[in-house]
Amino acid sequence: MAKKLLFRRSPYLICYWANEQLVFHNYATGVRVAAAPLTCTVLDHFDRWQPADVLFNRMDQFSRPSLRKAVSELAKYSLLQRSDRRQSATESALAAWQYWNPAAGFFHLSTKDMCYTFDPVEEESYLRRWAQKFPMPSSTKHYPRARKFPLLAPNTAGEFPNVLLARRTWRQFSQEPVELCTLSTLLGLTFGIQQWVDFLGLGRLPLKTSPSGGARHPIEAYVLALRVVGLHRGLYHYAPDSHCLELLKPGASSQQVIRLLAGQSWYGSVAALVLMTAVFPRDQWKYQYPRAYRAVLLDAGHVCQTFCLVATWLGLAPFCSMALADSEAEKIVGVDGVTESVIYAAGVGKQPSGAQ
Repeated sequence: MAKKLLFRRSPYLICYWANEQLVFHNYATGVRVAAAPLTCTVLDHFDRWQPADVLFNRMDQFSRPSLRKAVSELAKYSLLQRSDRRQSATESALAAWQYWNPAAGFFHLSTKDMCYTFDPVEEESYLRRWAQKFPMPSSTKHYPRARKFPLLAPNTAGEFPNVLLARRTWRQFSQEPVELCTLSTLLGLTFGIQQWVDFLGLGRLPLKTSPSGGARHPIEAYVLALRVVGLHRGLYHYAPDSHCLELLKPGASSQQVIRLLAGQSWYGSVAALVLMTAVFPRDQWKYQYPRAYRAVLLDAGHVCQTFCLVATWLGLAPFCSMALADSEAEKIVGVDGVTESVIYAAGVGKQPSGAQ
């Protein structure tokens, strides 16, 4: 005997008003549809797995054919789940985010795979038109009535201030390859584990050169090597405990870099690209509230600044970018985008001669 078809409201729904329409957004499937407020009443009846008949009995003011069609449409657009169909990989993985959802899950998935435009002429034209309506905000803030206490000029003598002041985001790179020993230093001082500490007898926590909330260190590094002396082109994972590169896929190209960085052609001549991923269970295990998602983003920023400073100290030309082709990058790296997701990118090349 065939099992009866059951339906359940998707646990990954957000609804909001947009342009006078009520929008239902399944952030696990990426589907957004406008629907009447009555849809909330229909969805409310399916708080657990139930046959469509339950709706017929509770909303008998409507005809069965119309209700049956409504249930079919809601399932079609993934607002309802069907018992005869498997959940997507994303939906299954999101179950582990139960304490972070909907706030973190909605933000994480709804901000992926954005469309970017990098035409400088088009961008300048747009910004000039935009500034006519909304002038550019000031880059500084002051309290005019507050008492002022002038400070001495900062001490800029020494190597460390020089490195800080020299750090810039580069968009031009020499065709000269980067030495493997230089890349090794860059990875080791940025992502390498410097020390282990015991954590309540439950295990060990790594200490690195950048701070991390609760020493969870969710950031992993995947290196796409293009021009590194002594290293074949390919995709590598950096193992921070053993300080070694693990080859995942042979081959790498400039066009691949441009695609991964959402069309930013000026980074095509980079010597090595580092895709940073976040392993979310590391933070979710300890911090069971959505604010912890902020900590993951901050961790990526901490690590990336360390990367850029170390690269500058080594005489390299670093860059960082959040403009990513998220899904393509995650496919190449081999992560599901929920348990582990590409979150930031950085890269290095040799400084071109004569460039400032």
